[in-house]
Amino acid sequence: MKLTILGGGGFRVPLVYGALLTDRGEGRVTEVVLHDLDDSRLYAVARVLAEQAATVPDAPTVTATTDLDEALRGADFIFSAIRVGGLEGRANDERVALAQGVLGQETVGAGGIAYGLRTVPVAVDIAQRVARLAPDAWVINFTNPAGLVTEAMSRHLGDRVIGICDSPVGLGRRIATVLGANPREAFIDYVGLNHLGWVRGLRVAGRDELPRLLADPDLLGSFEEGKLFGTDWLQSLGAIPNEYLHYYYFNRETVRAYSEVEKTRGAFLRDQQAQFYDEMKRPDTGALTAWDRTRAEREATYMAENRETAGAGERDADDLSGGYEKVALALMRAIARDERTTLILNVRNQGALSVLDADAVIEVPCLVDANGAHPVAVDPLPDHATGLVCAVKGVEREVLAAAESGSRTTAVKAFALHPLVDSVNVARRLVEGYTEVHPGLAYLK
Repeated sequence: MKLTILGGGGFRVPLVYGALLTDRGEGRVTEVVLHDLDDSRLYAVARVLAEQAATVPDAPTVTATTDLDEALRGADFIFSAIRVGGLEGRANDERVALAQGVLGQETVGAGGIAYGLRTVPVAVDIAQRVARLAPDAWVINFTNPAGLVTEAMSRHLGDRVIGICDSPVGLGRRIATVLGANPREAFIDYVGLNHLGWVRGLRVAGRDELPRLLADPDLLGSFEEGKLFGTDWLQSLGAIPNEYLHYYYFNRETVRAYSEVEKTRGAFLRDQQAQFYDEMKRPDTGALTAWDRTRAEREATYMAENRETAGAGERDADDLSGGYEKVALALMRAIARDERTTLILNVRNQGALSVLDADAVIEVPCLVDANGAHPVAVDPLPDHATGLVCAVKGVEREVLAAAESGSRTTAVKAFALHPLVDSVNVARRLVEGYTEVHPGLAYLK
């Protein structure tokens, strides 16, 4: 089975390949094709993968190419993890937004809109090529903003594109562990959009254990989200929000914290990864050792400003292991082998969440089999969550409309309607600022 990885020179690709190396079952991936626009990054990542595979018999073969059509032909699965504009683009997203006093995070608020506006046209082109060159392939999308990009691609690929994210998986794992349950045996009642969802229940053997957690302040404050949001707020909500909702619930404090740091997250990663790729140009560098060291630093600093604002302290060691590569592998296994399982995924709504239309991509538990991912019907959200989900989905739809039409006016509307952008004039200045620094937004007229 052939897996093509778009963004194959990306820093996190060894996580995916490492997961593939653990799969020895029938029908496993035997061929990996890395595609990237930067051949030096492809070379660096290929070196890391070669060291990973050195002691593994019959490891999947790895080839690399800068030719997109060549990479897509004959693929059974296509993993999309591209970053349009690179980390320099992410750093600019943060800088332009903070200059206007609003959040510039890559998937939330102004930064997420800017990232979506320059990514959607590229993702649509990829989807159209997949439909033409590999119509039977399944596309697994990790490209951010994951829900928005998955919806853009689904307009051309239907249900054969599925978005993944490690945030809900990590959240469910933490809750189950705190409650003394096996995460693999628990059903996580999670619903929302990508980076905008809530755990409303955790059922083990038919019994919802979440009320027990919410009723125990000590237990509730013992894991990442309890430390991040505070036990009183979680008890008020009656649910456990995805960590990215910290940007909404504590927006003023977060913007202040991001404004005061010496380097934003994007600038930190840009400089850190530039150092890694430069190091990899030396033939005597231990590729896997260098990658492991860089990754450990990357994960330890994840959402550091939010945790500092909340006084949450350092991340627990168990939270530094990523997880999206495990979701991707489980998804591929379920489809390729009809190994039926339940995963939290980004898929078309199809009536699962009644407040949104059938084509809206949402993030919910899905039953996965050889025919793809099928969203589980979920109970309605409370009014406060419904309002937020509908508002953000409305913004996503304006981003898609702007990307399709090239309308600058529609792009301004997308920014202005976001809950974390507090003025139409700020929205106009954001569009001006972003078009100045992003060549990929030159299409907005």
